[in-house]
Amino acid sequence: MREKICCILSRYVVLAVIPTVLLIHVQCQQSKDLEITVYSSSQDGDRLTKKAEIKFVSDKESSLPVILVDTITRFQKIDGFGATFNEAGMICLNSLSPEAKGNVLKMLFEPVSGAGYTLMKSPIAACDFASAGPWYTYNDTPGDTSMSHFSIERDLQPDGLISFIKEASKYGRFEIESPADFAPDWMYYSLKKGEKHIKPEYYNSLAKYYSKYIQAYAENGITINYLNLFNEADNPWYSNVTYQVMGELIKNYVVPRLRADGLSTKIQLGETSNRPEGLKKFPDVLNDPEVRKHISSLTVHGYDWDKFSTVTELHNKYPDLPIWMTEVCYVTGTLFPPGGPEKSPVYEFSDGEFWGNMIMNDMRNSVSGWIYWNMILDQDGGPWLVSTEHGDPDPNQQHPVVIINRNTKEVTYTGLYYYLEHFSKFIRPGAIRINATGGSPQLNFAGFQNADGSIILNVINNGDATGCKISWMNKMAVQELKSHSITTLKWNSPEVTR
Repeated sequence: MREKICCILSRYVVLAVIPTVLLIHVQCQQSKDLEITVYSSSQDGDRLTKKAEIKFVSDKESSLPVILVDTITRFQKIDGFGATFNEAGMICLNSLSPEAKGNVLKMLFEPVSGAGYTLMKSPIAACDFASAGPWYTYNDTPGDTSMSHFSIERDLQPDGLISFIKEASKYGRFEIESPADFAPDWMYYSLKKGEKHIKPEYYNSLAKYYSKYIQAYAENGITINYLNLFNEADNPWYSNVTYQVMGELIKNYVVPRLRADGLSTKIQLGETSNRPEGLKKFPDVLNDPEVRKHISSLTVHGYDWDKFSTVTELHNKYPDLPIWMTEVCYVTGTLFPPGGPEKSPVYEFSDGEFWGNMIMNDMRNSVSGWIYWNMILDQDGGPWLVSTEHGDPDPNQQHPVVIINRNTKEVTYTGLYYYLEHFSKFIRPGAIRINATGGSPQLNFAGFQNADGSIILNVINNGDATGCKISWMNKMAVQELKSHSITTLKWNSPEVTR
C-alpha cells in the first residue's frame, strides 16, 4: 500500500516556469526499470563485458565520490561516432576470408553485437591512404571544364571506396561526410608550396566536380550526406585555398550548383588541422551571413591533442552550429602527443585510455560527432600512398581502430576500438548530453539521454580500482570501477510527456 501511495503522489510534478507553469507527467517506475545494466572494458581483460546489474535505492551517506546525474540540464545533440573509409582498409579486409571479413565489419557496424558506427568519413578521391593505385582524382584530363571525362571507376573496384561502403552497409546504417585533399591538379596555379590555389576560372568547374561526385555515388546507392570542400586547407601541405575563398565558392558556386542539380547535400565548414585553428579561421567565413546560412556544421581535427576548451569557445561563438571532431590518429615520427607511443600501430589495450579521454573531453566540450581517421590498417600501419607533391610522404605508418595482419590474417581490436565502442554502441544519434557533475580527479565521465529515454553514463577510471556513487532523482547506486577502465551504465528514465 505504501508503495502504491508513493507512486500516486509521484505521478505529477509541477515545475515553476515564469510566467507559466509547466506540468510534466511522470510514469510510475517499476523496480525493474530502476536496474542499471553495466558494461566494462579494462586492462585486466574485460572487453565490453556485461557485469552484474546494480539498482537505485534510497539515498544514504557514502564516502565514495558522487556523480550527480541531472536530466534537466541539457547540452548538445549527438550526431554519432565512427571512423574513415579508405582504400587501405579495404585492401586489408580483402586479405581475409569472406567469413572473417564479415566478422570484422559486423564488429564495427552492427549495432547490437558490434560497435554500431553511425557517422563515417569518405574522402573525395585520393588521400594518403588511397592505396590501391597511384594518385587520382575523378577527372585528371587538363582543361575539361565540362567534366565530360569525370569518372568514379576506381571507387567501383574491389578495393575501392564504393565497394567498401557497400560492404559496411550490410551491417549497419550510417551517414557520410566527404572532404577533398585536392581538386584536380589542373585547376591549381601549381602544386608548389604556397601556390596550391584554385584558379578563379575553374570555380564553376570545381562546383560541377563536387556535384557529379555526389550524383555518381547516389547512382550507386550511396548517399553523401555532408560535403566539406577541402581537408586541412589554408595550410602548406594540402590545398592552400583560404577560408575567404571557400566562402565565395560555397555561396556563389557550390551551393547554386548543387541546388540546380536537385541535391540537398549539407555543407560543412572546416576539417581544420586542429581545434584552435577552427576558432581562428572560421570567423572569416561565418561573419558573412550569406555564407553562414548554408553551413550545417563545423569540423575540426584533433592534432592539438588537448585544446578541448577551444571547442567550447567556438560553440559559444556559434551556438546554432554543431561541431564535429572528424580526424585524429598517431603518425610515426610526425604526430604523437607528448608522452605517447613511439611507433604505430599500437597493440596494447592500455593505449585506449588516451583515446577514451579524448572522446570524453570532446563530448564535455560541445562536440556533437566524433570520427577517427583510418578504421583499418595492416600490421605495418599501412599500406599508404606516396605522392610528395600532394603532401603524402614515405614512410607514413599510422594507427587504426582495427589492425589486420595481412600475412598471418590475425585481427586485433585495439584499445581505441573498445573505448570508442563504449560511446558509439550506447549513445545513439539524436541523444542529448545531460549534466553530470562531481566525481573525483581520476574519474572522467559524461552523461547522455537517448531519444528512447534511456540514460547512459560513461565513466573512465584513469587510476587504481575505486568505486563511485551515482546519484539520480534522489536515488543512489554504487558501482565498482576497475583500475584503468571504462564503464558504461545504462538505465531507463521515467517516461516524460509534455
